[in-house]
This record gives sequence, structure tokens and C-alpha cells, in this order.
Amino acid sequence: MIFVVFGVSGSGKTTVGKALAERLGCEFADADDHHPPENIEKMRMGIPLDDADREGWLSDLRDLIDERHVAGTDLVLACSVLKQKYRDFLSGNPEASGDSGVRFVYLRGTFETISRRLIERPNHFMNPDLLRSQFDALEEPVDDRFTYDVESTVDEIVESVVGWAVGRK
Repeated sequence: MIFVVFGVSGSGKTTVGKALAERLGCEFADADDHHPPENIEKMRMGIPLDDADREGWLSDLRDLIDERHVAGTDLVLACSVLKQKYRDFLSGNPEASGDSGVRFVYLRGTFETISRRLIERPNHFMNPDLLRSQFDALEEPVDDRFTYDVESTVDEIVESVVGWAVGRK
């Protein structure tokens, strides 16, 4: 099973993703580590990425997911796939091919809560000034089965997702 933990910057993707991967006993990957240097520099400068900037990055992430599927290994990926078309791309368009085995865990929070988190977060390349553009770009999932408030504890989120995953095996 592949879980993609997503939300805007500062929502807790990496924290929840690492805890979920540890609990499931599987690999964790952070999509930020797959950005090319020019994307990181744009974000550091407060310039939002556009679809063209994300194209190669999303392809790399799709390759990672496909590799894990072929190997039959589980993965938790922390990734800010804010638009539905990005999530569709990472899942391999399940509407056309059936269940992809990719589950998206959405961390939802208010602008105020997440803005405060970003200001308090040291040593990250993401410019807090980009948060408004992320909220503007965000397309919340229609299926809210895996939607969690960022005010929930990491343990609450992880236990809920693991409970679902264990029930599926």
C-alpha cells in the first residue's frame, strides 16, 4: 500500500508521514527531497511553482511509486499535491485502471494555524509568504475518509490510518 500524506506547507506532512511509516514498518520518503535545485530556489525566494516547474518532480515521484508497486513494498510519501490533477497523476488515474493502491491522507488546517506553524518552524526552505498561494491552489479531496484536522495529535491520525490499512489486508 502507498500512502501519500498531503496538505499545504506546515500542515505536518513530514511529521505524520514519518510516524505512519514507522508504525507500518515501511519506507518513508519526503517529496521535498525530489525537487530540483531551481524549484527550491524559487520557493526560497517566495516565488510559487507553476505546473511546468512541477512536471519533472511529479514524474520522479510517480516513478518512485511505480517502483514500490513493482517491488511489492509499502511506502509513505509526504507531498504537497494540492491539486486533484496532481493526485490523479500520482495514483496512475485509477478511474481508467481500477484501484491504484495509493491512498491520500489529507491534513487540513486553517490559514491562521498553519501560518503560525510556519513562522515557528526553523531551517526550512519554504518561504512562509507562499502559504496564501498554497491555500489558493488547494483543491480539497471530495472523499474525506482520510481527512484529518491538523489540530489532531499525530498518534490519533496514525492510529486511524493504520486501523483502516489493517482492516484492508
